[in-house]
Amino acid sequence: MNIVILAAGQGKRMFSRLPKVLHPLAGKPLAQHVIDTARALGPEKLVVVYGHGGDAVRATLAAPDIAWAEQAEQLGTGHAVAQALPHLGPAAATLVLYGDVPLTTAATLRRLLHVAANGLAILTVNLADPDGYGRIVRDAAGQVRRIVEQKDASEAEKKIGEINTGIMVMPTARLRDWIGRLKNDNAQGEYYLTDIVALAVAEGLPVNTVQPEGAWEVLGVNSKVQLAELERQHQRNLAGQLLVAGVRLADPERIDIRGELQHGRDVAIDVGCVFEGRVELADAVEVGPYCVLKNVKVGAGTRIAAFCHFEDAVIGPDGVLGPYARLRPGTELGPEVHIGNFVEVKKSVFGAQSKANHLAYIGDAEIGQRVNIGAGTITCNYDGANKFKTIIEDDVFIGSDSQLVAPVRVGRGATLGAGTTLSQDAPAEALTLSRVRQMTLSGWQRPQKQKVEK
Repeated sequence: MNIVILAAGQGKRMFSRLPKVLHPLAGKPLAQHVIDTARALGPEKLVVVYGHGGDAVRATLAAPDIAWAEQAEQLGTGHAVAQALPHLGPAAATLVLYGDVPLTTAATLRRLLHVAANGLAILTVNLADPDGYGRIVRDAAGQVRRIVEQKDASEAEKKIGEINTGIMVMPTARLRDWIGRLKNDNAQGEYYLTDIVALAVAEGLPVNTVQPEGAWEVLGVNSKVQLAELERQHQRNLAGQLLVAGVRLADPERIDIRGELQHGRDVAIDVGCVFEGRVELADAVEVGPYCVLKNVKVGAGTRIAAFCHFEDAVIGPDGVLGPYARLRPGTELGPEVHIGNFVEVKKSVFGAQSKANHLAYIGDAEIGQRVNIGAGTITCNYDGANKFKTIIEDDVFIGSDSQLVAPVRVGRGATLGAGTTLSQDAPAEALTLSRVRQMTLSGWQRPQKQKVEK
């Protein structure tokens, strides 16, 4: 089959410089959702018709399997499909989709393709309020006769509740002829693709219809209000899938998945969490409220407290993290690692059972097993031009408020006294400290604020 995605609209009601089909839904452009669904159907040819913001649309959605057709003037859906005709194989059927209708499922489209046979198949839906949509006009026997647009409909036709979604399948060989016969003598002065239905009926071709599982599958986006409504509907759908699969959600209405979330058994997710990119949560992982995880893999039994932000990190099993912990790209945590409140880790590896529980920065470091990093410790990994590495071997104790000036190594079993600034390697199994000797000055007077005469 051929698939044509119409993505040339301007989207004036979005009040944005960004082309309408590039506005994000669940972290990716509207049109990308449609393209991904189209690919799931395995088309022989995939054509995207673009217009407004063409350079940005092509740059954002570019892929080797997409053919591009420009609609320089927006003269209607029939005119848009005409731009794609040179790319379409005549022997295959053509499915028309819309770049601003992101939630149509592949399952619904397969049913539509199944009933197309050698004629037309139209995706329709019944709405309590069909205002603004084209109506499906049937005869007394219930057969589809034509589609009439809202602006061209009579008062009786406007009362019809079954509407045209615009999504349809037709034989490509006939489509070429029908497109050439379209006229624009209508209220909008446009070439309607829907007019091919009457042409097909006149030629005796069968016209069949299919309805989606829910009306949300065919809702389009023309404003930020509609975009927000579809975003929440999509997130509600994803939350429902998680619940059915056994994930415990504190509130299904307060979760955002902007990518792919894989999970094991007995996973629990609190409110306000955001998952971006590819996130994997193994068995019995608990994620506290208001956490952001992007491209993160979390091992079984790990508990993540509130307000954590993790990106491009791997977390081992049975860890305890947060609250207010940050893992930056390149972080790898072994089993039973503790990363506590206001601790930031960047491009560093922690061995099993190591801990940094409070107010620390660990960057460009290799941390061994059973290491304890005290509060206020930082690795000084950057000299303003280059990054350097800190190596802390197994069973090291780092006292609070220490600075490790990289490149530096702390030997196995070493202890750093609190307040140490380490600029040379610390030997194994020894205490290293760099404090100034404490002293007391008797009779010392604290400075007094001078009185200023008025």
